[in-house]
Amino acid sequence: MARTRARGGQQVHGRNVLGWLSKVFELNPAGLNWPRGVLILDLMLVPLIVFLAIGHQEYLLSALFGVLFAAVADPGGSYGARAPRVAGFALIGAALTALGFGIGGDAWGWLVLAAFAVTLLAGLAVMFGVHRFVAALLLNIWFIVALGAAFSFHQFNLTHRHAQITSYTWAQVLAWAGGAALWIAVTFIVWLVSGRHDRPQTIAELPGDTSRHELTPPVTMFAVIRAVVIAGTAALAFGLNLSHGSWMPIAAIIAMKPSLEQTTLIAVQRLAGALIGAATAVLLLLIPASEHGIRLLAITTGLEFAAVVFFMHGAATRFWNYALYCGAIAAGVLILLDLPQPSNYGAEGYRVLWTLCGVGIAVLVTVLAAELAKRSAKPSPRPSALGARTCPAPAERLSSGVTRSARANLSFRCGARPRASGSTIGSAGAAARRAELGYFRSVGTEILPGALTVAKPFPAEYALIHRMPSGAHAARGLSVTGDAHVTT
Repeated sequence: MARTRARGGQQVHGRNVLGWLSKVFELNPAGLNWPRGVLILDLMLVPLIVFLAIGHQEYLLSALFGVLFAAVADPGGSYGARAPRVAGFALIGAALTALGFGIGGDAWGWLVLAAFAVTLLAGLAVMFGVHRFVAALLLNIWFIVALGAAFSFHQFNLTHRHAQITSYTWAQVLAWAGGAALWIAVTFIVWLVSGRHDRPQTIAELPGDTSRHELTPPVTMFAVIRAVVIAGTAALAFGLNLSHGSWMPIAAIIAMKPSLEQTTLIAVQRLAGALIGAATAVLLLLIPASEHGIRLLAITTGLEFAAVVFFMHGAATRFWNYALYCGAIAAGVLILLDLPQPSNYGAEGYRVLWTLCGVGIAVLVTVLAAELAKRSAKPSPRPSALGARTCPAPAERLSSGVTRSARANLSFRCGARPRASGSTIGSAGAAARRAELGYFRSVGTEILPGALTVAKPFPAEYALIHRMPSGAHAARGLSVTGDAHVTT
């Protein structure tokens, strides 16, 4: 009997593990976009060839991130409207590049303070629209990467007096701005060739909402918590002088989401991608280990092209599978960062270790925040003796951030009928809201501050929601079915 129970427990555990693996590597066929990947490859080949020709590959990373993030942040539309927005994005990125590489060799306290301030401002950017929040998140990630690269250059120069890496802040800024300017020039040429018609945004899966949102206390609190986490991981990485420790805050900022379930899934996918990318980079960096002269130069050039190809695969598979996307991006970044010192193969192991620490800290903080929210929330009403669901009080059904129009469109199984036929779930207005909700559900679980599913019972779990702002945006962002299952 004991053996049977143990065997049954092992089978259940095995099924749980397989279920998690299927979630981590679940493929979305509609998310695979090879034309987008080829476009990114063509764009990245330009700065690669330029910096190979002038012999300053230490600035290649800034140029590649500049053109890639400018393409992602492009809102689309008429060229007269999109060009100033991309230019503004490029100017802010240039300022953050100057700040990151300018203070990279200073005391670690300044690095921690800058990481906290930039992360906090990026989290509060949701008040200017979801699309601008995504752009701010990209700039936030690039700033942490720039800080890590500058800190690594400084530490390498301190420990290798005979082989210095020359990196000027103004040149890094120029490389970033040049990459963004390349995208603006390409879009201008495409706009002229296409007859000056409006163009869609490059990443169609990302939301294009640029309307202002009210900055609610839950959104502010999440921005503060995320900034504290990034500052803490930056203090560990730079204060303890960890080898390649910048991957810890990078992993934390990507893995930390407002939903515990989504945080755990994204964290595992990020970790799996880091392992795949590190293993790939280790195998490729073994090639030039014992080479010298012309042969070493040829292999190094080939590996730089390989890194750009990895970035192309990342752009094509971003919405196909997040773990594979992280693996492709990690492999490209690892190769570019390790080429100046190819004999240091332990760098890949350190990066995987700090990635594990970063996602672990992100998940731990989210678990603690969820527990505190549960304890502060009111307990849900118990069901009646007949087994019927008790209808929550009107004040508990909806937060103060939901307007009267949204309240009229909610239907609960409490015996109450809708006031009008137009307020039921089957109406045309509700159908339009459900269609919009389906779009946000496909991307919102990774970028929207309020994107999570709240399981029953409704009142007890509602405290975990980062509420959408009051007004029309809250009305568009809520959908409630008959069994009180809420998705924002």
